[in-house]
Amino acid sequence: MKSKDQVLSVEQIKARIGAGDILVIYDKCVLRLNNWIKIHPGGDKAVHHMVGRDATDEMNAYHCDETIATFKRFQIGRVDHDWVNLIPPIQGGRYAKVADKPLPGQMPAEVAPKFPVGVVPTSASIRIEQGPIRDPQAVIENFDNVLVKKDLETWPSLDYSTQKLISQKYAELHEKVKAAGLYECPYVEYYKQLCINGGLFLYFLVFLKIRWYFLSAVAIGLCWQQLTFIAHDAGHLAITHNYNIDNFIGVLVANWMGGLSLGWWKRNHNVHHLVTNDPVHDPDIQHLPFFAVSTRLLGNVYSTYYEKTLWFDRLAKVLVQFQDRLYYPILCFGRFNLYRLSWEYLLTGKSPRGKAWWLWYFELAGLSFFFYWFFYLLIGSLETWRDRIQYILVSHIVTMIVHVQITLSHFAMSTSDLGGSESFAARQLRTTMDVACPEWFDFFHGGLQFQAVHHLFPRLPRHNFRKAQAYVLDFCRETGLKYSIYGFVDGNNKVLLHMENIGKQVKIMQDCLRSMALESTEHKNIYEKRVQQAMTETKII
Repeated sequence: MKSKDQVLSVEQIKARIGAGDILVIYDKCVLRLNNWIKIHPGGDKAVHHMVGRDATDEMNAYHCDETIATFKRFQIGRVDHDWVNLIPPIQGGRYAKVADKPLPGQMPAEVAPKFPVGVVPTSASIRIEQGPIRDPQAVIENFDNVLVKKDLETWPSLDYSTQKLISQKYAELHEKVKAAGLYECPYVEYYKQLCINGGLFLYFLVFLKIRWYFLSAVAIGLCWQQLTFIAHDAGHLAITHNYNIDNFIGVLVANWMGGLSLGWWKRNHNVHHLVTNDPVHDPDIQHLPFFAVSTRLLGNVYSTYYEKTLWFDRLAKVLVQFQDRLYYPILCFGRFNLYRLSWEYLLTGKSPRGKAWWLWYFELAGLSFFFYWFFYLLIGSLETWRDRIQYILVSHIVTMIVHVQITLSHFAMSTSDLGGSESFAARQLRTTMDVACPEWFDFFHGGLQFQAVHHLFPRLPRHNFRKAQAYVLDFCRETGLKYSIYGFVDGNNKVLLHMENIGKQVKIMQDCLRSMALESTEHKNIYEKRVQQAMTETKII
């Protein structure tokens, strides 16, 4: 067997990836994750997006010291130079299957999914094209290229040395946050959270008992909103930092009390954190036919997460034009879609194996219990169909607050693909905004208002985000990165304005198509008249 310290060249690594190996660079060590990816608790998609890349920052941000200590057991070699990131196969990278095959007895992992034929890899969006608008596709490309050009001019250079410096400064920042004790969870805050949720649940029961169904529905909706924050903490292992304990808490809160799969959310959310705001890869901004937050979604994009094409069909062309007006109404019904996604996740075998094997059973039991107690026992106990429908709608519409909180920090931010050289920290700050609010109101936002801080330190307890913000601001001043922070009203206005601008691009595109069709018809009519005239003149002669 070859030594783990053997130096692998770029060509050797490319060849092994081409043969199906899942290779990731960590601290100059080449890790082969073929077998591990099948049982990775965070899902397989998150790993696929790191293939061929230096994932040191991402892996340190997402894992505790105990887990980090196990990484090098997957080492098959090392690199002896500064690594320049490759394009992962899931993002369109292509590598020939040549020499240096996997070791005997080890089957190559399947690297999937890949772009279908005819779809240009997202790195092509760096091209800045100019010229007159000749067709609808030019409308899309020109608008997107203006945004990409703005990002390239506004953010630090993408050259290797600049991004490497940002990465080094981020590592120093991470050590400062650890040294400040900010990874220690202030459990007293969960006592306060227990009081809030307990009070809301009590109001829900009291109002239900005295048949004030509207207020009872509002109370349970607000309770679900607050429970979401606990599930979010548990999903990131930010409560006890123990995998089994935090997942038990998370499933109990999310599945049993809220009817949503924690496992589905984690698989989805981990990808979102790694390829934030990429229209092709980030499922958190893939909401066609209802929303399009990037012009790159206005053209049948293949989603590498859902492994299907997101068609920009007739319905999408109508809805997206008015998406700024439909934003809040559609979010009112977002929870119903989460039910579908949760059941789909559990029933299609996407749940991780390994030490997480027990979660599938616990989650399935939890979803079943929720639908039994809420939709059968509670809703079934109401006297009339009018009461039942009203109760379901009101309780679910109230949770719209959570969907606004979640989308607010990303929908108006950059969706540009600046290439594989961009560092982890730079991408998170470019694609994420914070929302300012007074400290006493933090409970309402549940930490989600500090999304930029959270994206830099996913495992950090949310009650320490405000303290960590000061360190992040110093980091931004030192590196030249921007820190976007808006008030809640200003943030909402920014989102609506951005969605309105995308909607206008659709209208321009539709107008171009109509103009082209009209022009084509006019040319056809002129041609037919000339043919008829020529035929008439021929007969006369």
